[in-house]
Amino acid sequence: MEKNNRRDFIKKSLIGVSGAAILPGSLDELSTLLSNGESAPELPARVLGRTGIKTPLISLGAAGVTEPNFVKAGYESGIKLFFSATYYGEGNNEKLVGEGLKGLPRDSFVVGTAVPPDGLDNRTGKFTGSFDSAAYLKKAEGSLSRFGLDYVDIFLFPYAGKKETVLNEGVLKALEQLKKQGKARFVGIASHSDTEEALRAAADSGIYDVAMISYNFKINNKVSLDSAITYAAKTGMGIVAMKTTAGAFTKKTGPAVNSDSALKWVLQNENIASIVSGMSSLEQLQKNLAMIRNLKLSEEELKGLNLAALDQETGLYCQQCKQCIPQCPHNLDIPTIMRSYMYAYGYKNSTQAWHTLADANITGKPCESCDACSVKCSSRFDVRKKITDIARLRDVPEEFLAG
Repeated sequence: MEKNNRRDFIKKSLIGVSGAAILPGSLDELSTLLSNGESAPELPARVLGRTGIKTPLISLGAAGVTEPNFVKAGYESGIKLFFSATYYGEGNNEKLVGEGLKGLPRDSFVVGTAVPPDGLDNRTGKFTGSFDSAAYLKKAEGSLSRFGLDYVDIFLFPYAGKKETVLNEGVLKALEQLKKQGKARFVGIASHSDTEEALRAAADSGIYDVAMISYNFKINNKVSLDSAITYAAKTGMGIVAMKTTAGAFTKKTGPAVNSDSALKWVLQNENIASIVSGMSSLEQLQKNLAMIRNLKLSEEELKGLNLAALDQETGLYCQQCKQCIPQCPHNLDIPTIMRSYMYAYGYKNSTQAWHTLADANITGKPCESCDACSVKCSSRFDVRKKITDIARLRDVPEEFLAG
């Protein structure tokens, strides 16, 4: 009892670091939604490249989901595609998604997951040593076990960027083996940085079927990225988009931007089959389902997006351009640290922020040894301030962030 009280106290005190948790609606609301006896509505959909999967324009990104019934609520509302990852809750999220889909006809939903390889340096996007295909396949099998499924529909190789990594012979061999063994119907990449390079390499490989990429109205390289997307789509790759709101609607100052207009902007690109939206409440689910029924952007919405794109306030979205890394005398993995910051303050997911921060391998307090920060961020972030802020999360025991 004393431990539980202490856990509750520390979780409440963390609001200053990572905000209040986003919770789904009550179980009564969920029960009502699931027991109405009506079949799932037909939602506007697009085909996911050569996979042939017809997916609604909104898919469920389950990182922030804490209740299996919410997954089922999404399914009953017409959502078909569900994405998790082994690094969401250290695998617990995959268990949660599997529980939410348990007992449903296997051909009525599509599950995707991402399994990161060992030995990949996020700063360079390259392997620090040789890739171990056998070890990677074992991690993939662990993912299937947590879902409680014989196979996943889409298996993603995450943090894909550099061509040599995407086309690594061991990686391609492992992915092909997953398909041959019937453990994955399709394989793909997930890319946060060097995305254009990753897309073109994946398309040229003939192995990858799907790509999940960061895409939003704040991107600096829209013309060249759109060109790479078109190139990949022409080879038959299916494209899904993540990080689609750029954290814009979470700001308290600056031009007002609602999530609807940000998501509509993404779907103007017809090569984007679906948005992987990090929904975790019934309100978000219902709002997104209403949005995809009318994709036309009003003049007011376009004006708001244009003003927000020009806004000098930095917001939360990191471009993941990696220009900061060589500027830092400590060679910190700043892009990963900024993702942790966004998980904490944008998505209110302190657990995911904690694990992401751990991947950055920060030692000591490096920013304190610099009189002034030498990093000039392309997104105008006060890098030193953000790192000092989010680094406090390292001192919080993981057990006080979970459950």
